Amino acid sequence: MTTVIETKEITPQEAEKNRIRLAKAKTSLILEHPFIGSIAMRMPFELSRHVPTAATNGKRVVFNPDFLDTLTDEEVKFLAAHECFHPMLEHIFRRNGRQAKRWNMAGDYVINQLLSDENIGKMPKQGLLDRNIYNAGGGTADGIYNVLPDMPGDGSGAGEPGGPLDDCEDADGSPAEQAQQQAELKVAVAQAAQAAKMMGKLSQNMRRLVDEVLQPAVDWCDVLRKFVQKAKTDSRSWARPNRRFMSQGIYLPSVSGEQLGELVFAVDCSGSIGQREINQFAAEIQFVKDDMNPSKIHVIYFDSEVSHYESYERDDSLDIKPHGGGGTDFAPVFEYMREHQIEPVACVFLTDLCCDSFGDEPDCPVLWVSNYRDKAPFGEVVMMK
Repeated sequence: MTTVIETKEITPQEAEKNRIRLAKAKTSLILEHPFIGSIAMRMPFELSRHVPTAATNGKRVVFNPDFLDTLTDEEVKFLAAHECFHPMLEHIFRRNGRQAKRWNMAGDYVINQLLSDENIGKMPKQGLLDRNIYNAGGGTADGIYNVLPDMPGDGSGAGEPGGPLDDCEDADGSPAEQAQQQAELKVAVAQAAQAAKMMGKLSQNMRRLVDEVLQPAVDWCDVLRKFVQKAKTDSRSWARPNRRFMSQGIYLPSVSGEQLGELVFAVDCSGSIGQREINQFAAEIQFVKDDMNPSKIHVIYFDSEVSHYESYERDDSLDIKPHGGGGTDFAPVFEYMREHQIEPVACVFLTDLCCDSFGDEPDCPVLWVSNYRDKAPFGEVVMMK
C-alpha cells in the first residue's frame, strides 16, 4: 500500500502511477530477492514532496514522486531495497550525535555496495559507490564515517550533488520505544532470512549480513565514548587527591563534576598498526574533543619506547599521525606519564596488544582498543573491527 501525504500537491493520477510502480518494485523484490522483498513488504510506502528524493525512519518509507519520475523501474527497485537497509543495519538508531550528512553518506556507501554486489536492480546515477572507500572503512557505516572528510552544517545532504541518495532519518520515540522497534526489526530479519533460505535464495553475502545483524559485534567507538563519558561523570576520585588541600595535610578526593579533565591517548606505532587504524582512532579522538571538550588531550606515540609526544588545549587543532615503527612496550608510556606528571582522568591505547611488558597499572582507568589480541592484565579491552 502506498499512502499520499499531501493530497493537494499530488494529483490522483500521480498517486496511482507511483503506487503501481512501487508495488511492482516490491513484487519484483519478493520474486527475485525474497529476503529483501520480505523486509520491503512490511514497510509502508508513502508519497511526499517534503523530501528531495526518499527517506526512512524505520517505520515508513517516503518517496518524492518527482524523483521517482526520473528513475527507471530497475532504479526504483534499487531505491526501494536501499530504504530497507538503513533500518535493518540500524543506521537510524546509531548516529549518536555524529554529523548527519557524513553519517548518511557512510550508510549509503555500505548499502549501495551490498546491493550492487547482489545485483539488485540498478543504482541511480546519484548513488555513492566506491569499493576503495567501502574497504577502507571495513564495510561498516562507523568505519566509513571515520575515513570520510568533515562535513559541518545541518541536514542529511539528500539530493545534493555528490551527496547521499536518500535521507536516513533518526528513529523517533523514547529509548524504550526505539529498543522495541529494534527488537521487532531483528525478528523481521530472522523471519525474512528463514523464508529466503527455504526458497534457496539467500546468498552467502546475505547470510553473513544476517548473522551480523542478529549478533552484532561490539562497536568499539561506542565503548570508547561511554568510557570517556564515565570518566567525565565520575565526580570524585581518591586515586587523584585534591591538590588544593594536600599542602595543609588534608587528603580529599578530587572533584571533576561535569567538566572533563585531561585525557591520554597512546598510539602504538609498531608495524602492526596501519594507517587505516590510525585514521579511525584519530577520528574518534576528534569526536571526543569536539563533543566532550576535555581540558587537555595528551597524545603519546610509542613503539618499544616513547617516540613522540604532543598535547592539545581546547582551542588547538588535532594532527594525529604515526611516529616510530619498532617493537612494542607499554611500560614506557606509563613511565613517561609519571615522569612528566601527566595525571589524566582516563588513558586510551590503540594497539594490537602483542606485548607482555605492561608496566605498573596507573591510577587512572585504561581502555585498550585492540586490532588483534583481546587480553590485558588490567583495564578494559575492546576490539577494533
